[in-house]
Amino acid sequence: MTRKWLAWIDRIRSSWRRQATLVFLITLFLAGMSLPISAHQVTSTQTIPEPPPQTAQTLSDANTLEQQGRQRYEAAQYAEAVTLWRQAIAAFQSALDPLGQAQTLSNLSLAYQQLGDWPAAEAAIQEALTVLNTPGLSQSTERTQILAQTWDVQGRLQLSRGEAETALTTWRQAADVYQQADDLERFTRNQINQAQALQVLGLYSQAQKQLIAATETLQTLPDSDLKAIGLRSLGNVLRATGNLARSRQVLQQSLEVATAIANPQEMGEALLSLGNTAAAEPDTDAAIAFYQQAAAYSLLTALPAQLHLLDIWVDTHQTEAARSLLPQIQTQIDQLPLSRTAVYARIEYAQSLMNLAPQQPEQPAQILATAVQQTRSLQDSRAESYALGALGNLYEQTQQWSDAALLTRQALTLAQPLNAADITYQWQWQLGRLLKQQQDISGAIAAYDQAVKNLQALRYDLVNINPDVQFSFRDKVEPVYRQFVDLLLQPHNGVEPNQDNIRQARSTIEALQLAELDNYFRAACLEPKQQLDTVVDQADLTAAVIYVAILSDRIEVILKLPQQPLRHYATPLPQKQVEQVLNDLRRNIAEPDALRRTQILSQQVYSWLIQPGEDAIAQSNIKTLVFVLDGQLRNIPMAALYDGRQYLVENYAIALSPSLQLFDPKPLKSYRLKALAVGLEQARHGFPRLPYVGAELTQIQSKLPSQVLLNQQFTTQAFQSEMNSQSFSLVHLATHGQFSSNADETFVLAWDKRINVNELNVLLRSRDQQQPQPLELLILSACETAAGDQRAALGLAGVAIRAGARSTIASLWSVNDQSTAFLMNQFYQTLTSQGQSRAEALRHAQLALLNTPEYQLPIFWAPYILIGNWL
Repeated sequence: MTRKWLAWIDRIRSSWRRQATLVFLITLFLAGMSLPISAHQVTSTQTIPEPPPQTAQTLSDANTLEQQGRQRYEAAQYAEAVTLWRQAIAAFQSALDPLGQAQTLSNLSLAYQQLGDWPAAEAAIQEALTVLNTPGLSQSTERTQILAQTWDVQGRLQLSRGEAETALTTWRQAADVYQQADDLERFTRNQINQAQALQVLGLYSQAQKQLIAATETLQTLPDSDLKAIGLRSLGNVLRATGNLARSRQVLQQSLEVATAIANPQEMGEALLSLGNTAAAEPDTDAAIAFYQQAAAYSLLTALPAQLHLLDIWVDTHQTEAARSLLPQIQTQIDQLPLSRTAVYARIEYAQSLMNLAPQQPEQPAQILATAVQQTRSLQDSRAESYALGALGNLYEQTQQWSDAALLTRQALTLAQPLNAADITYQWQWQLGRLLKQQQDISGAIAAYDQAVKNLQALRYDLVNINPDVQFSFRDKVEPVYRQFVDLLLQPHNGVEPNQDNIRQARSTIEALQLAELDNYFRAACLEPKQQLDTVVDQADLTAAVIYVAILSDRIEVILKLPQQPLRHYATPLPQKQVEQVLNDLRRNIAEPDALRRTQILSQQVYSWLIQPGEDAIAQSNIKTLVFVLDGQLRNIPMAALYDGRQYLVENYAIALSPSLQLFDPKPLKSYRLKALAVGLEQARHGFPRLPYVGAELTQIQSKLPSQVLLNQQFTTQAFQSEMNSQSFSLVHLATHGQFSSNADETFVLAWDKRINVNELNVLLRSRDQQQPQPLELLILSACETAAGDQRAALGLAGVAIRAGARSTIASLWSVNDQSTAFLMNQFYQTLTSQGQSRAEALRHAQLALLNTPEYQLPIFWAPYILIGNWL
């Protein structure tokens, strides 16, 4: 495990510990922003006289007491502030000044919040609201302003107690008042507060939009605490949404502002956030340096910085460095007032201790038990759920299954009424694991089923996870799906899985495919278009679909044949062995002198995926095999699978699909094809010449109506202009490009610049409103998957989906330019003159290469794959 989890703190990145950290930091952040409401425009820089005796009754006495309390509060002397403000409230009441009384009650609530006295804080804020809503009180502008500021304080209280949605509603009421009053500073501060609530709710995209708007306003103002806070908050949300470079840049600006105004607390906060971003990159050395500085700059940032350092030392097995931090951390945690901050600090500390010394669970168990008791004192159900679930996780690690299940059920019971699917799915997942260990298989299946359903309900929130965490998704989302498939397809008591379980396993594989693509795009933009069985039971009775899942101890295959029940078979193999074979095959298949080794390895993969079902496939008169692949199998061309005598492409047309639900399976009407063919023949942007691109585009022109943009003609603007002006059913890109598991590194090359996958989506879809005809086919004839990127083919699928094309043809590796031109000529010839399906036309072109002596090696014909609609 690495420190990358910081990029998605409160949602999925880690269960309770990671989420604890976010609320911990947000609470500190809000504490920095929550200055008392100023009474009667007296600034804290004025000389404050000594407080009058408690019997003070005049308005002057009240104002003096209020300002004295404000001075104590800003010096972190919260108990003294409480005493003074209670006297001030009585004085305002005696002086018949309800507005001063309400202001000071709100400030009193802030002080109680700092002391962790939540009932008193709640009572103070409710009394303030009661005073402000007293019948007969003048509805003046001043009263409205004080009401809005009181709502701000109430929102802070609500967020600190875990009521993020309620806090958001409260802050929005205040924002309306500030906006109507043109109070720019308070409105901006309020917007930053709202963004923190949105992050707690996992709504990172909304938070980012809100913070961008707020910081644009702040950039026009002089340096201030608020400007530093706004920039820091934006930097944090940029990290959460995966934009690490921009996050670091914005956080550096926040640090510069804090340094310019000489605010040590804000300097510490900025350094802490910079450490989090560096850890997510990952740049461990920089993260350590930032955390060490943050611990030195501010008492408020010392504890979270030290907790992060402890996590790094534990993760990197630097035991002595980790142990040296323990006394400092323990002392600081013990000194924290009762609050959600204290609870989550204890939870994170306990987990680090468990990782540091897994054979000594007694201390972390005691710390977590204390955290549970604190949450009950706070009446904080969300925090209590975290603490109980964390304790259940500790018992799971020590294999105390019954106790772990009991605690997990208690955590689940608390989470469900909160409508907090992000917490609930984690405890359902944990419960499923525990019930499986106790051999309660039906109970485990039910728990996993609910966990997956909650993940699907969270779909629009999960997408903002940092994709570079490759993904925290891999740690806290993907395993839920895989373990559920594992459970569903395992024989139990000697009985093979029934059709219901196999169908559910297939649906789970499809759901995982969609979740991966959502995560890749950072947007839940993919909507299913088809029922699963409709495609092969009605649209194409000569196609079979092969679903593959690579599990920890075996490869599972589900075979769907037209109008037949699902078939299922498995090959017992450790995952590491499977991945080693696939890595070896991917490396050898692109080497011209490794044919025999390639055939041996591809025959092995054939034995896993095809051989157990080959008789049933043959008896069903299948012509096309459609693969829904998993993991590193996506980097392997299925056309090159070898049965000992022939390659798979010699017997079947082949297509890939990220999900059968995503494509509309309609036959191609070749007589309606019209192409936009673009390419680069000349060397550009550090990429070599492609000398046969011109001939490739000329061949396309000879086969069907085409508009060609070559070399200098192929600019981004010219491409967009053509897409907008004409209705093309086919787009052919003969240019360098790269597919990567990171959307920001997936691109095609134009004359003027790289076009990344999201920009390509905009260019290709800009035609949608003007041109109703769908894009039938997108061809990327000179692109390749990124070297060393085990999930690079996810980028290829991402381009195919994002482009909105019904089908995409691309290559898994860079291919001889001349052979590519030859293959494309054969493809278009078959597609336009023989009325073949897309998959059959590609198969025909590949066989033409295979049967040509100079191109018969798989390196030339195998890398071309068809994604999407094969008809």
